Amino acid sequence: MKKITLSLILLIASFTYAQTVPDSLSTNPQTQQNAAQRILSGNINTGVTVGGYGEITYNQPEADNGELDVQRLVLLFGYKFNDRVQFVTEIELEHVEEIFVEQAFVQYSLTDNVNLRGGLMLVPMGITNEYHEPTTFNGVERPSIDKSIVPTTWREIGFGVAGRLDDVSLRYQAYVFNGFKSVNGTKVLGGANGLRNGRQKGIQSTVDSPNFAAKLDYYGLPGLRLGLSGYFGRTQAEDDIEDIDGTSVGISMIGLDARYAYKRFTARGQYIHANISDTEDYNTLNSADLGSALQGWYVEGAYNLLPQNKEQQLFAFARYSDYDTHASVEGALVKNDAYDRDEWTFGLSYKIAPGAVVKADYQFFSDATDVDSPNQLNIGLGVWF
Repeated sequence: MKKITLSLILLIASFTYAQTVPDSLSTNPQTQQNAAQRILSGNINTGVTVGGYGEITYNQPEADNGELDVQRLVLLFGYKFNDRVQFVTEIELEHVEEIFVEQAFVQYSLTDNVNLRGGLMLVPMGITNEYHEPTTFNGVERPSIDKSIVPTTWREIGFGVAGRLDDVSLRYQAYVFNGFKSVNGTKVLGGANGLRNGRQKGIQSTVDSPNFAAKLDYYGLPGLRLGLSGYFGRTQAEDDIEDIDGTSVGISMIGLDARYAYKRFTARGQYIHANISDTEDYNTLNSADLGSALQGWYVEGAYNLLPQNKEQQLFAFARYSDYDTHASVEGALVKNDAYDRDEWTFGLSYKIAPGAVVKADYQFFSDATDVDSPNQLNIGLGVWF
């Protein structure tokens, strides 16, 4: 507790002075872009576009040692072959030592409103999975729902179509992907992290049945963006046992999200529900504890404490999250109350320059058991360029 108190004093002192620096990154959800969108829209001429983002974090639980981590460093590359064909990729280094390809896809523009895509792409579910650059969300850590239910960063290999219909204020995406792996090496689905262990991430991915993902975003009201997401399919069974009951489960996931900005105030919220079928057979075969439903939601409000005409921004925010990876269970599996969780997050996001942010927050954790969960202080640095 002494460590946390001292860290809070230092944090408050560090936020008492603000300079004026141009801020070209809009907080308006109708104009906000993610890394891939910025590369695609920024390639005016043929040739290479380069960018990146990264996060360094400090997590200090109560009554335990803190952890310092270069959580991720991502290099962004785009290449415009001509007016119709572009390529986008993200190369991610996690925790200094792990290297992943987070995106790698080709876009072919049929018209201004219809773009065909193929390759390793983000699954369009909720907010954070697509908008996960550190300057695009409040809090040092991504919302827990976007780790345990929407397994951010969730990407798979597929193809599909994306575009905008400005006449009706709609952005649309629709893709066919390979699905989660039923058993990923020694990892199975279930527990606190739901489907997270099944992500294939484009690493020699196996496929035996296609999965479908789609999203609509409506931006017809000033400052407001509304999203409806869907993901439907089955996990991918191993070739040699695919005819045995329990080798795969069905997934139907629906997401609703909203983002709003008005002057110095911003807000966002998200609801995710996933029905998982055939979990009784899956759990029996794999000694797993996968729930038959996963569900979660959060609401967040933030206010810029600096005058609106200042080009730096200092957002104070609060977020409440409630999520359960055992929202329902089947068969002999007993619901684990430790998976029924909620948390409060209070913090500050100080945007010291366009694309550079200093963050800090304090989190209060609890679940449906009688066991106390340790609270946690988080401090982080984030950049995006």
